[in-house]
Amino acid sequence: MAKGRVAIVAERCKGCGFCVEFCPTKVLALSSTYNSKGYHPPEIIALDKCSGCDLCGMYCPDFAIYGWKVTDEKPNKAVAAR
Repeated sequence: MAKGRVAIVAERCKGCGFCVEFCPTKVLALSSTYNSKGYHPPEIIALDKCSGCDLCGMYCPDFAIYGWKVTDEKPNKAVAAR
């Protein structure tokens, strides 16, 4: 299975829970903390299970979360120097 990462912009979240509900590998859960709007944003509970499918981002109506696939390739030195 491919590995992935998730980024959460907590201040954009309105706590709908779609990202948690539709995550096929159960990487997310709603946090017990609040953002400045008074909503519970998601938190990552199992990052090692993330496949990078970005279903969380596709279902988020507020663009508050997104996922991406991570490769194990080493960066090209020419690209890294830019």
